[in-house]
This record gives sequence, structure tokens and C-alpha cells, in this order.
Amino acid sequence: MRRPLEAVEQPDGTVVTREVGDGRVLAHQHCLADEGTIPRRHSCDGEDRPPPLSWSAPPAGTSSLALILDDPDAPGGRFIHWLAWDMTPDTGGLGEGEAAPLEGRNDFGMVGYRGPCPPHGHRRHRYRFRLHAVTGDLGLAPGAGVQELERAVAAKVLAVAELVGTYQR
Repeated sequence: MRRPLEAVEQPDGTVVTREVGDGRVLAHQHCLADEGTIPRRHSCDGEDRPPPLSWSAPPAGTSSLALILDDPDAPGGRFIHWLAWDMTPDTGGLGEGEAAPLEGRNDFGMVGYRGPCPPHGHRRHRYRFRLHAVTGDLGLAPGAGVQELERAVAAKVLAVAELVGTYQR
């Protein structure tokens, strides 16, 4: 059973998420502090490029990392913006605009990243970047959907880090 998560922002902007009482740490850095505004260049109003992400200290036994970026505030319900997996823990991250080794189909109907793009005039939306430390191969082909990724991750997850950014048009 996973323990509750505690997030602490470090002076360098890194948000460290740790399972309370467990001592395991998985850091997840984004171009913003938790609940901060996602820069326009990472949205459909800008270059629509993935933001830089970095991590450190995944739990022992982590063989890869998987990322799910979603918008829980979309008018039709949860909307998937990016599915990424097979990221090597010791690489420390993905650079700005860098694709993950394997990516899935988002709710725009394409494979890869698509940034925040809420309806004009709609309230501020939250975008959840959830990074999963997993053990073993997820066994997914490129283009897999969110349900396939979540099923594969659920069976092999060691820890989860979450960072939430916001965007409004």
C-alpha cells in the first residue's frame, strides 16, 4: 500500500515528493513551482513544446519512469495531454522540447505532447504532471492509451511524484 505523499519546494525550484514516513524520495522539477502558471511557450498558444522535466533519487529497484500529464478541469472531464514512459531514471530528466523514449496517444488524437489549451474564457485549469517510478518493463507499444498505461503502471509502481501547474486563456 502506498503511503501519503508530501511535497516540499526546494530553493532551486525543485519540488521533492516523498512518501511520508518511508524516506524514499523522487524529485520532479518543472519550469514552475507547484500550482504556478505554465509558461505560454509550452501551451497551444505558444510553441506547444514539452517543458523541461528532471528527477533524482528514485526508489531502489526503479527500472524506468512513466509520466501522465492531464487536465482534470476540462469541460468534458479529465483530458490527457501527454503519456510518456520508458524514461531511464539515471538520465535525470528530459530537456525542453525533448520527446520521451516511448509516448502514447493523447486526447487530441495524436502521439506525443500537446500542451495546455483550455477553452477561451474558461476558468484557470490545473495540469497534473504525475511521474511514476516503476519496476520492470511496462510492455507497451508506442501509441498506447491512458488506460493501458495506467494498468501497466499500477502493477509495477514504486513511488509517484506529482506537480501541478495552471494555465488560462
